[in-house]
Amino acid sequence: MSSIQFSSHPFRFLLYLEWIILFLAAIAEALPAPYQRVPSFPLLTIFSITAFGVMGLKLPVGNQKYKVLYIALQFFLIFLTALARSRTMRIFPFLYLILVIRSCLLFKFPGRLVVTTLCFGLFLLSLILRFNRFSASPAIAERLRFVLVGYGLLFGLSLVFVLLLMNAAIAERQSREQRDVALLQLRQYALRIEDQATLQERNRIAREIHDSLGHSLTALNLQLETALKLGQSQQDLAQSFIIQAKQLASQALREVRQSVSTMRSDALLGQSLPDAIATLTTQFQGATGVLPICTINLSRPLPNEINTAVYRILQESLTNVSKYGSATEVKIELTAKTNELYLAIQDNGRGFNLNQNTTGFGLHSMRDRTTALGGTFNIDSYPQSGCLVTVKIPLPILHL
Repeated sequence: MSSIQFSSHPFRFLLYLEWIILFLAAIAEALPAPYQRVPSFPLLTIFSITAFGVMGLKLPVGNQKYKVLYIALQFFLIFLTALARSRTMRIFPFLYLILVIRSCLLFKFPGRLVVTTLCFGLFLLSLILRFNRFSASPAIAERLRFVLVGYGLLFGLSLVFVLLLMNAAIAERQSREQRDVALLQLRQYALRIEDQATLQERNRIAREIHDSLGHSLTALNLQLETALKLGQSQQDLAQSFIIQAKQLASQALREVRQSVSTMRSDALLGQSLPDAIATLTTQFQGATGVLPICTINLSRPLPNEINTAVYRILQESLTNVSKYGSATEVKIELTAKTNELYLAIQDNGRGFNLNQNTTGFGLHSMRDRTTALGGTFNIDSYPQSGCLVTVKIPLPILHL
């Protein structure tokens, strides 16, 4: 049977409070009495108080039958304390408060309400029995009855207050635990997504190295091997192979620099978006000999995340054009409207079949960047008919 123990108690300060109350009750019972009108059983009282305190160290959870038996046993201990007619009767109502607190840790609200009602009923019954044993004049009896009614109402309100306080404390604790669990799950999801994004980026870099740098270095190696073979017999031909190898090495160096530039965290390097686009198109011209025709109309400032996304999408599009497009003309249009940003990149290259070439990392990356900003990404291409990439991203409303 599982249980709530001292080390796992959700409200350990309540245990300390229980022990203080029970310790005071035991001290009151152990002190000598100047007079004793009714017989008492101090050993029985001390045993009941001690057993009541020890039971608080371990509360059953799970099986409903054990919970009911646990509460019934505590009612029996309170009954023994009342039966002993000891001096602890002055503070024995606190035992009912302790019992209500423990019931809140064991039952849901209906069960807690039943235990609280039983405690109040038994307390009123003990008051009535004690009042009936007291003989006094009618006037004194009337005053005493008024005092007992007020005492009973005050105790009932105390029980209700403890019940509501414990309900609020338990609800707050459960809410905090649910929040902690949700935060833990969110942190795990974030780590999982981060790992997945890292893996995708590594795969992309591997493909970049294989497709560009690997190809260039392989061709460079072949050129140098041929130059070595022809070095003695055909020096002029070997010289031409060495010149081609030098060109391949320069191309590989440019591709490495381009890959490093792609992986930078600050894509714009502190530049404005039009300046960054101008630098990017100049680099594209150096690599392909084609200077893109740019039409940029930004009538309002853009958030940093949108600037970065637009730059990366344009960078990836121009990279694809330089690698696969064989284009002689590229048009770039970037317009910021009232509530939307429009980007279009069009080339007159070879194009491709959308049904066969839409699974590349570059296309997925551009689409994901657009979707993350709530925008729409579209690509239109046919073999030998060029390619058109359009991006629409909603812009936040400016408050004048």
